[in-house]
Amino acid sequence: MSRVAGTVKIGIAELEIVKHDTLIRTSGLGSCVGLVLYDRSSKIAGMAHIMLPDSTLSKEASLNRAKYADTAIDALVDKMIIEGVKKHRLLAKLAGGAQMFQFSTASDTMRIGPRNVESVKKRLSQLMIPVESEDTGGKSGRTIEFNPATSLLHIRTVNKGESMI
Repeated sequence: MSRVAGTVKIGIAELEIVKHDTLIRTSGLGSCVGLVLYDRSSKIAGMAHIMLPDSTLSKEASLNRAKYADTAIDALVDKMIIEGVKKHRLLAKLAGGAQMFQFSTASDTMRIGPRNVESVKKRLSQLMIPVESEDTGGKSGRTIEFNPATSLLHIRTVNKGESMI
């Protein structure tokens, strides 16, 4: 059993890092993906609540790097390296990417959840960060909480209960 000092909450299109005995949590994951990057040896972890697959979709004057898969992962890695994490030791866990609504068209535009998951995995592969485990897809929302001391991701899924990966 590990001692917990507190919990850092991550909002939609936000990212943050924690150390040792501080938990990190995000809720409201529907089509969004909750990505956790962590280093077992330093017990430093980062989490991003990613909303969309690609920053080229942005129409904002100032880009929120935490909002898009292709920019959030790089921003999180950069932030963790500043804290002393070695990139080659990073592992990933992810959850979310649900298809929350059914649409009558087969348009790829409406498949935000699956596209988010694909984009996150593609960028992680490009950065050579292995995905250790995931709980993605489905049609239900999730809340996730990561403990850097144990490297366990606790997942609560609407109407489906809890799991640990």
